[in-house]
Amino acid sequence: MRPLPILLTAMILTGEDFAEAQQSKANYDESLAGSYTLPGLLTRADGSVVKTAEDWQKHRRPEILALYQQHVYGRVPEGLGAPAFSVKSVKTDALGGKATRKLIQITLPSCPAWEGMELMLYTPNGLNRPAPCFAGLSFGGNHAVSTETDVPISTRWMRPSKEKHIVDNRATEASRGNESSRWPLEMILSRGFAVATAYYGDIEPDHAEGWKDGLRGLTSPAGAATRWKEGEWGAISAWAWGLSRILDYLETDRDVDAKHCAVIGHSRLGKTSLWAGAQDERFAFVISNNSGEGGAALMRRNFGETTAVITRAFTHWFTTTYKNYAGNEAACPVDQHFLVALAAPRPIHIGSAVEDQWADPKGEFLSGYHASPVYELFGKLGTGVSEQPAIDTPVGHSIGYHVRTGGHDVKDYDWEQYMTFAEKHWR
Repeated sequence: MRPLPILLTAMILTGEDFAEAQQSKANYDESLAGSYTLPGLLTRADGSVVKTAEDWQKHRRPEILALYQQHVYGRVPEGLGAPAFSVKSVKTDALGGKATRKLIQITLPSCPAWEGMELMLYTPNGLNRPAPCFAGLSFGGNHAVSTETDVPISTRWMRPSKEKHIVDNRATEASRGNESSRWPLEMILSRGFAVATAYYGDIEPDHAEGWKDGLRGLTSPAGAATRWKEGEWGAISAWAWGLSRILDYLETDRDVDAKHCAVIGHSRLGKTSLWAGAQDERFAFVISNNSGEGGAALMRRNFGETTAVITRAFTHWFTTTYKNYAGNEAACPVDQHFLVALAAPRPIHIGSAVEDQWADPKGEFLSGYHASPVYELFGKLGTGVSEQPAIDTPVGHSIGYHVRTGGHDVKDYDWEQYMTFAEKHWR
């Protein structure tokens, strides 16, 4: 008899389920990570070698940016136009008087069908100067980031989660504050930083067909009938576009020092923050937390999640070209140290977790290490070390790195490293 139940199981393992099923099969043995040759970071398309910061900025950086647009994340289409901002509410005694909270609607006049995104901005009270800011996207919405009960609950589509009290793909009252441990607002505000967040699903719902109801589908001339071509944007590019629109607003807010704004993201949103920071040089500091495959981890290492797994489970994140490198990583013209290097000469910090082997912590460190020569062109030191440091022992100069105790999450320890790094570079 044919093993029908097994066949049916294989058929339904897509997205999160497929990725989870592959974790137990992944390689976690460093001796089996494989040998590989990285593409030349400082070798231009014409074969010449970059020797100056000017040559990097003028020639090699645009080449690499174009390679990522063509082969990995896709290019944001031209002509989307400028966003519009509407401040919906201001609460001057937020968090027991420690902060002012603003809720701002960001829309796109050229695409009225898109509902826009709700930006939540907390600025510390009593600072007497514009506050430097951390800007990022959340997984659960503003009501999940904040514990304040007057923050409106998001009505957008959300990934199913019994643990986070998502019912029929919608948030519930019980889901308030379920992401607040990843966004320790009072801790951040007490150090003099502002925090700006928006729900990534406001830009595009995170599932294979989510683009049809999100920005990509609504701005495409063909709408839901679109057939995405090589080099056209995936969801990560759409989410990164949203991060830049947040910065557009922050530049208009006199309570924020937008010239000192860090872009931060965790996991898939860590991939997004890296790509946003690469494209938008207005971000003064780039932070990747547990971003793994397709983020800070070297793709050519056979460790943890692989290109084959991520391009099958999350096809919608990338441009269609990227799947060509599943099991064929050596053919890709970039590796992720290129992405880290695109932040230069701005500071960048990569955070790993020792129990998050799926994200390949060593591969994340190696991207920072191999990006260091670009920082040296600017007279700056990169990681400053050639070996991955011990657990809970942060390293780095212009490229920061730490691997902490624990698993795939954002902890206070991570925030302590990011804030300290920001203070070091922005003092």
